[in-house]
Amino acid sequence: MDIDARSSRPVVFVTGASRPGSIGAAIARNQASLGWDVAFAFWDDYDAAMPWGAEANAHDEFADELRALGARALPVAVDLSHPESPALAVNRVRAGLGPIQAVVASHAHSVDSGLLDTTVDAFDAHFAVNTRGTWLLMKAFAEQFPSELSGLGRIIALTSDHTAHNLPYGASKGALDRIVKAAAVELGQRGITANLVNPGPIDTGWMTPDLAESLAAETALGRLGRPEDTADLVAFLLSESGGWINGQLLHSNGGFHLGV
Repeated sequence: MDIDARSSRPVVFVTGASRPGSIGAAIARNQASLGWDVAFAFWDDYDAAMPWGAEANAHDEFADELRALGARALPVAVDLSHPESPALAVNRVRAGLGPIQAVVASHAHSVDSGLLDTTVDAFDAHFAVNTRGTWLLMKAFAEQFPSELSGLGRIIALTSDHTAHNLPYGASKGALDRIVKAAAVELGQRGITANLVNPGPIDTGWMTPDLAESLAAETALGRLGRPEDTADLVAFLLSESGGWINGQLLHSNGGFHLGV
């Protein structure tokens, strides 16, 4: 769809796309194939500290993959734990690709710990990235959203219903849910919708074989979700056809939440 006279492709900014097999990467790839230009955020220091590690040259290679699909692509390194980073990232995308029509917050800081062993530093780190960082990203996006795109703006945030044994992650995502629902009301007059997607358990490299088998058995459709499953729902929400959906938390998980 045309967004203005300067470009025939709308621009989406997808966070959490640091690895080609991630949900964020699947969303970026899907939107590129559907006619969007794509900026994607990554932060190597976080990945380097996780079991899967950072992938050298992955961002440039992924950008080339998106360009092969016909998109302009812009990798953006951003540490969302710093309060000034979200606005700087939005400005970087605008300078590189033009007005942003949609933001998909697929990033997460996630380190398992429970009620008794979570440290204050770990608790604060989760809320800084997952909650405050996403709020400030939505704020910066809304402040720059051009009036000529009224009715076409989209915010989508990935969430989770984790609670026990994953306290800081689950609590930070629960707080995020409330912020996104507030955005659905407060940004409606700017022509921006805001929704949440809970993808359920998707193995992007963090599951053991036993855990993957167990979670698949707990899913009504008998398999784990794939990143592409989430990307398909996000694509609908970003489309004109998804424009009447606002303030919702949608489960895209094959029936995992049903407790079979």
